[in-house]
Amino acid sequence: MKRVVSKYMVFGAIGALVSVAGHAASSKPNVVVILTDDQGWGDLGINGNTAIHTPNIDRMALAGARFDRFFVSPVCSPTRAEFLTGRHHVRCGVYSTSAGGERINADETLIAELFKRGGYKTAAFGKWHSGMQAPYHPNTRGFDEFYGFCSGHWGDYFSPMLDHNGDIVSGNGYVNDDFTERAMDFIATHRAAPFLVYLPLNTPHSPMQVPDRWWDKFKDMELTQEHRDRNKENIDHTRAALAMCENIDWNVGRLLAKLDELKLAENTIVVYFSDNGPNGKRWNGDMRGQKGSTDEGGVRSPLFIRWPAKIRPGTEVLPICSAYDLLPTLAELCGVPLAGTQPLDGTSLKPLLLGQTAGWKERTLVHYWRNISVRTQRHRLDYKGNLYDMVADPGQRKPVNGEAPETAASLAAFAENWRTQMLAEHGKAFDGRPFVIGHPGAPITQIPARDGVGLGGIKRSSRHPNDSFFTHWKNKDDAIEWNCEVGQGGTYQVELFYTCPAADVGSTVELAFNAAVLTGKIVEAHDPPLEGMELDRVPRSESYNKDFKRMTLGRIQLQKGPGTLRLRALDIPGEGVMDFRLMLLTRVD
Repeated sequence: MKRVVSKYMVFGAIGALVSVAGHAASSKPNVVVILTDDQGWGDLGINGNTAIHTPNIDRMALAGARFDRFFVSPVCSPTRAEFLTGRHHVRCGVYSTSAGGERINADETLIAELFKRGGYKTAAFGKWHSGMQAPYHPNTRGFDEFYGFCSGHWGDYFSPMLDHNGDIVSGNGYVNDDFTERAMDFIATHRAAPFLVYLPLNTPHSPMQVPDRWWDKFKDMELTQEHRDRNKENIDHTRAALAMCENIDWNVGRLLAKLDELKLAENTIVVYFSDNGPNGKRWNGDMRGQKGSTDEGGVRSPLFIRWPAKIRPGTEVLPICSAYDLLPTLAELCGVPLAGTQPLDGTSLKPLLLGQTAGWKERTLVHYWRNISVRTQRHRLDYKGNLYDMVADPGQRKPVNGEAPETAASLAAFAENWRTQMLAEHGKAFDGRPFVIGHPGAPITQIPARDGVGLGGIKRSSRHPNDSFFTHWKNKDDAIEWNCEVGQGGTYQVELFYTCPAADVGSTVELAFNAAVLTGKIVEAHDPPLEGMELDRVPRSESYNKDFKRMTLGRIQLQKGPGTLRLRALDIPGEGVMDFRLMLLTRVD
């Protein structure tokens, strides 16, 4: 018998509910937000996956509120924008996952800015994916502390090159473990004041790297739950993803234990969700669609919110909700004013969390990534115009346009109106926003290969720009260019991250920006092999990494204003110049 969902009701999922009377917090609650990357709704034991063991996340879900139909965007950066701003990603300038299209417009107010104004210590540890250079870098969006990477994916998960408050450092061990350690240290240091900790873990996104401790369980496991299109499933990819999700669970357990140890659990709100559907064809509750799709399986995410002081264990939230609801929800729960924000698309879920459900209104959500799907409490209209009854047919197998023509027509009109109003200026290949060098308050600017354009014979190491490098630099007509703007004039030290075989040492390179010119030589050989394939559990399509060498090219005097930053070779004594990964410009005057 199918359960009928009432849009006004929130049910307890376990029998005896624990009274929270007398547990009201005497101070503002702390907040920890855990966001996973490419983890599907079905990649958890509590959601019915029989291969995986996720006891810590499962217990957290049962100890607070568990959302039945929580929706995000089909891919990474749009979901992050919606969580961070409380607004649909289309409004925020986010139209891509790389090369600048992932940046949240500088005039948007992010959740960390609100909480910082409200007296919170703020930090982010992990995958940012919302802009690299200031004013888009996390340190200029309200986060006091940042440790992680800003690109859409990273090519190495074991002690890789990372960003710590704008500078380049080396990580310490497996990235999820490292990020969680940093988060726990920050919490311990700032436990006397309210804190907002954002922990965007970067798995099970590819490359499919996971320590033996987690892989050994799955590498030969026979999986009994299959994707609905079983012939297209890559079993080893599924095994690796599940192993990575068990590592996530272990880290969640460590973080929750730290809150217990510090006696902070009672008054700390912990949020757990994912950024899109699964990054592969694997079991996901028979839903249609995966990462990149606007169908149910591409945009349905787990959402668990635990706050022992206020939220009753076993709370089950049935009305549909969205990632952009989290900012207004957390702000209201914490008493943080929304002053300065643009009009929000999200609405506070506080009534649903606290059982005050009278008057909750039905909503219509729009999911967009190259096409549009519309979701109400009962129906989904897909991008082809097919209407599905999601209560009777959660797998989207049989359209009901004939049985509900008025609903189909109404949602089609809604979708077209949304398209007309929201997409007129959205999705351009290049939006014209420059990459800013020397933004006030940000002494170090990263200029990666990802954001550049290779001219002549220069090629990328992968068709995926994120974490790629430029190679095949052989001629004086070759160059790399970036559309930039200097935010603050002055003297900048320029450092390159490069590789170069001994036979090619000696090239003279020129960096120019408008009238400013700096020349220098590649004087030291550094020719490490490509790496990463030895740690991948399944082959990747993204770029492999190298151990790039950091060298100082010299100093350049830059004037404030727009221009093209251009790197080229004036002299090439060997067969090539270098492989180029990254440039750092640090203001030194």
